[in-house]
Amino acid sequence: MPPSELLRSIRPHDGTLLWEGPVAGPSAVAEAVARARAAQPAWARTPLAERAGLLRRFAELVTARTEDLARTIAEETGKPFWEAKGEAASVAAKVAISIEAYGVRTGTTERPFAADPAGAMQAVRHKPHGVLAVLGPYNFPAHLPNGHIVPALLAGNAVVFKPSELTPATGEKLAALFAAAGLPAGLLEVVQGGGETGAALAAADIDGLLFTGSAATGAALTRRFAETPHRILALEMGGNNPLVAWDVAEADLDAAARVVVQSAFLSAGQRCTCARRLIVAEGPGEALVERVLALVERMRIGPPFAEPQPFMGPLIDGRAAARVEAAFAALPGRVLLPMRRPDPALPFLTPGIVDTTGHAAPDEEIFGPALQVIRVRDFAAAMAQANATRFGLAAALLGGDRTLFDRFWAESRAGVVNWNRPTNGAASSAPFGGVGWSGNHRPSAFYAADYCAFPVAGIEGTRPHAPLATGLD
Repeated sequence: MPPSELLRSIRPHDGTLLWEGPVAGPSAVAEAVARARAAQPAWARTPLAERAGLLRRFAELVTARTEDLARTIAEETGKPFWEAKGEAASVAAKVAISIEAYGVRTGTTERPFAADPAGAMQAVRHKPHGVLAVLGPYNFPAHLPNGHIVPALLAGNAVVFKPSELTPATGEKLAALFAAAGLPAGLLEVVQGGGETGAALAAADIDGLLFTGSAATGAALTRRFAETPHRILALEMGGNNPLVAWDVAEADLDAAARVVVQSAFLSAGQRCTCARRLIVAEGPGEALVERVLALVERMRIGPPFAEPQPFMGPLIDGRAAARVEAAFAALPGRVLLPMRRPDPALPFLTPGIVDTTGHAAPDEEIFGPALQVIRVRDFAAAMAQANATRFGLAAALLGGDRTLFDRFWAESRAGVVNWNRPTNGAASSAPFGGVGWSGNHRPSAFYAADYCAFPVAGIEGTRPHAPLATGLD
């Protein structure tokens, strides 16, 4: 994307222009990082209580302007307004959770150093890294980058934020709310652009990069950071998530079908935790599949502000819709529900479901409303199918008893493991991350504090003392 080119944000539900602005070239990125570098030391010296107080003002502003922020999110992503309001509320809620997490995960501890008779203290404190880059995704353009920005600022870092090139308007609005709360200049710099801008930021004079996005981009960042071990890299990536339904009671089939539909099709399937594979028992699982198909037929799909509200809106743009269509068409097996694109000019897709039992489907994250059904003979085979992926973000069990869930939990290879709840149900008061190609063992949410500051251990005494008593003439 040439530096002279304007970046444009298009409303996916109707194709109209929402926002436009200049692309940040390498020199603009370097200048933004330099401003952040200059501003960061004073911020790090600011008492934690003052940093927390400013972030609380930010949360109050977001709460007061929730509908305005949600409207921008809905217009830019196409997600239903009810869902966008939930995202805006999560932005405000992140502050209190981050303050709690900082105290629990990266606070200060002091205790007497038992080996020192002079009464020294053993202390553990935490320091900020310095300047952290944040690369945000388009599916949650406010909540997910904010999940890095708030704990990073709280820890005393400065941040250079590149929103997704598909959701720049939301990124600008988020930064404006921080500024309105009184965040000093330079502590949150925004650089807009696509892959070239992101690459320039990753190569700039930063102390770390916090990323949410695709596994392919995460792998590219890992290669780029291989020769810079002094810089921290936190990756939150996608998943090919399994939902295993086993021994679901007849009375619970309707509720289980709702769990499947929410797991697979919430946010038009554009969540990294969405279920991509429904694994059921041969024979008994047929009743659940039939109810899922019936429930999807009732699903409302439409623009974000339609009344009554839709369950899901469009995908982010036409290219994303085309990729999902092609990936779904390439899945082997028997189509149970064909995926359709009602208007070729707009990125709305209807959910598609295909039975891939007995076929080797690609181990890829189809980031849209596509669900595979896999039928197996026994629970051992169900677990083998669930773990037959290089990803490891989310997994869930529907049905069964505590003993079966304990087995599911023990054998699952995922960072989020739910029981009788959707795969895309995750608490911000818990860690959020995965293994394999889903992350690099730096979970976010409550554990984001861990990668926003580093521990400093020390033994502190008021007078010089060392036990040098042996080996001297």
